[in-house]
Amino acid sequence: MRKLRRLLRPLKDPRADNTRHDLAEILIIALAATLAGAKTCTEFEFFGRGREELLRGFLELRHGIPSHDTFSTVFRALDPKGLEAVLRKFSKGFGIKGVVSIDGKTLRGAFTPGRRAMPLHMVNVWAAGTRMALAQSKAPNRNEVAGVLKVLALLDLDGALVTADALHCRPDTAQAIRKRKGHYVLAIKSNRGRLFKAAKALIDTARKPTRASQRRTSAHGRTERRQAIVTPASQLAEQFGFPAIAAVGRIDSWRANTGKAAKHTARYFLASRPLPAKKLLEVVRAHWGIENNLHWVLDVLFDEDACRSRKGHAAENLAAIRKLAINTLQATPGPVRTSHKMLEARWNNDFLLRALTHMR
Repeated sequence: MRKLRRLLRPLKDPRADNTRHDLAEILIIALAATLAGAKTCTEFEFFGRGREELLRGFLELRHGIPSHDTFSTVFRALDPKGLEAVLRKFSKGFGIKGVVSIDGKTLRGAFTPGRRAMPLHMVNVWAAGTRMALAQSKAPNRNEVAGVLKVLALLDLDGALVTADALHCRPDTAQAIRKRKGHYVLAIKSNRGRLFKAAKALIDTARKPTRASQRRTSAHGRTERRQAIVTPASQLAEQFGFPAIAAVGRIDSWRANTGKAAKHTARYFLASRPLPAKKLLEVVRAHWGIENNLHWVLDVLFDEDACRSRKGHAAENLAAIRKLAINTLQATPGPVRTSHKMLEARWNNDFLLRALTHMR
């Protein structure tokens, strides 16, 4: 538990000096409650009262369990940069290598009154190899591009291969990734104009490209077949002022639902280092882990979209607590499924303690 306290020690308490409850203890209770499936400040209080005997084994709790108002006050006032730094420090202990995916996610319940159409938008960073959330950043004025540039500046990407969708196929994003010692594989679409046309032409006329195919797969009534082609394209970097382009690739996929004809889709990518076609297939497949293993888990298991915390910094801070919970569960040996680990944390005190002590 000392490691967990050490992670939280740098956080600055935004409350007055005469507060009754220790900031670290409040955050530890909130994290433990989230591991067990609690979703709101009221549920944090219920969890604390139900597990008070267990919590007193490693927390002082001089004034008992904080009320839901205390939890709410802390999460509204706490600088979200502090908890985000804790998230980065925790995940860094497991290494940042392999595929790192970046994508935006809207917290649909976190909107100010009268602005339902403009809820809080977050940028999340996901490590496919460790299946952990590396970082998060609020998108300023819902500008996801600005949010990505902001979060990239905080990361050490040495050895990582960063993936992002076509929105982020931009020179400034590519430069930010390379500046942090990472490489990129960025999806590119026709909205990039001449650059897209040049990349497409290079693939169409390539003499000795690398090729790879993926075996036909079937799941949920859908059959899919994929193949990739990659060719060098270093000349595009100088020609279009796009940093570090080394190769371009295309993935063709044929998908068919039961009883229907297959539909063909072609997707194009820019890469900052030469990749075998087989590797491109793996990287693009890994990118979608951020949707399936992070965003889906946040919405389905943690009810993130249903969270109505809106005032102050509450939405951002609770988002960081949820990602810390996902990372903690991932780092803790036990059942394979995150949902089953949450049940273990809810019912098994020994598992809950092991999860909390796994924080590095």
